[in-house]
Amino acid sequence: MKFERVTVDAKQMGGVPCIRGIRIPVATVVGMVAEGMSEEEILDAYPDLQAEDIHEALRYAAEAVTERELPLVTP
Repeated sequence: MKFERVTVDAKQMGGVPCIRGIRIPVATVVGMVAEGMSEEEILDAYPDLQAEDIHEALRYAAEAVTERELPLVTP
């Protein structure tokens, strides 16, 4: 999968995946969505973001998770 809006630069934010190199980590955006914030609320909080940035951050996170196998703990 190709990502045009997610950048990884070892010289910026320690290589943390960010949105378009503007120092907003993908994890921050995904976390806001996970907390239940609407797209509009996220865009209001980060005026430099665009709606497509949010969508690509979610696609990036989904791709990152599919690359790992996480052990399931059964009670």
